[in-house]
Amino acid sequence: MTAQTHIRQLLFLLLASLLLQACRTNSPEDASTLILNARLVPIEDGSTEQRVYVLIQGDTIAATGPMSRAPQPAPNTTLIQAEGLYLMPGLTDGFAALNNQSYADAYLQMGITSIIAVDGGRRGPFYAGANPSPMVFRLEGVGDEKTSDEELLHDIDSLHQAGYRVLLLMYKLTPRQIQLALDKARQLGMATIGELGYTTYAQGMDMGIDAFVHTTRYSLDLAPRDMAAAVAEEPFSNDLQSPKWKYYDYLSRLLANDSALIAHARRLGASDTYLLPTSSLSYLDLPEHRNPWDEPVARMLSPEDINRPANPETGQHDIDSVEQAAYTRLILSELHTLEPTYHRYGARYLTGSGTDVWGTMPGISLHTELELMTTYIGLSKREALAASTLNFSKAFGWKIGRVQSGYFANLLLLEENPLENLSALKQPAMVMVKGKVVFPE
Repeated sequence: MTAQTHIRQLLFLLLASLLLQACRTNSPEDASTLILNARLVPIEDGSTEQRVYVLIQGDTIAATGPMSRAPQPAPNTTLIQAEGLYLMPGLTDGFAALNNQSYADAYLQMGITSIIAVDGGRRGPFYAGANPSPMVFRLEGVGDEKTSDEELLHDIDSLHQAGYRVLLLMYKLTPRQIQLALDKARQLGMATIGELGYTTYAQGMDMGIDAFVHTTRYSLDLAPRDMAAAVAEEPFSNDLQSPKWKYYDYLSRLLANDSALIAHARRLGASDTYLLPTSSLSYLDLPEHRNPWDEPVARMLSPEDINRPANPETGQHDIDSVEQAAYTRLILSELHTLEPTYHRYGARYLTGSGTDVWGTMPGISLHTELELMTTYIGLSKREALAASTLNFSKAFGWKIGRVQSGYFANLLLLEENPLENLSALKQPAMVMVKGKVVFPE
């Protein structure tokens, strides 16, 4: 038995016995948990690794600090001795689907404690019955078709009343309507993500959209305006002769020293808007990609549930060679030219996998996104971890992504330091969502 396996088994037995005791004596509202002797992963700027305690009351972190200040546990407090383990906030997938319980389980077992849930169309219906589940912030779009100001504001009100927390501002919204939508969203406390067309991304930054999604979309300002306008009219065509694909070919030919690219990168870096590249959507188009079905967690997933999945045997997309070559040119341009330039000029990032479109898979593809951010785009491991944790609190004002008093107790315990090896995130020793240990169950 390896030392790591021994730690995992001891932790599992301890949690099983103590959580059983807690369930017998505490209601969910007054339940308390005390994590001791964990090594806090220093994700925050200027922070250093230290041994800490974390006191959790119900679903929230009540207190945290160095072990020298750890409180005495109150009666019936669940104790988790985390000696030798690394503590950090749970990961967030900022653009993903939740279609069934297997998806929820895959997210959790890969350390993902929050998702922005996208549904409908290719991604299928949202599954509201997942238990256990990551925290869910549901997203819906407005402006995929032309609309009046009155209809736009009515739709936003309806979405808010239905429990949606994130507003996707789409192609057919004019600059005036974007401003109307932003004012309404701020009034209602809704986050905003832009996938724009009639409105430029420069205008979106100036108006204060919280985040932009998809490299190919927020690079639209690089194209001549007539080309961008044609894409806005028909943004989802798969025809290689469509305006979208003519624009993609244009992007693929840009060089890193292109003046328009550098100017756009400077604007992105100077803005308060975060970027969700969703590069993992094109991971299978990279020549050197791995087969995602080889990941252990893939055993609980079915190819029938995934949009255009990789062939489980080969790991490849079963598509026409001409189409495959076009997609490969595009992703190589994104990862070698566009995103490294944006990062070099100060762009700030959030992680989103795009699951489950184009072969992306729950849990697995967020780790692909982290890998692509560090291997190609140029983020440090600390920057990549921030993109999946604390940057979501900065971008949207949510109480997630930090080991801090007042934040939701969405936490991971790891056997290795992820700042040395990001793959450690794929096998957490413990996953906690809103104060409840959901893995191992």
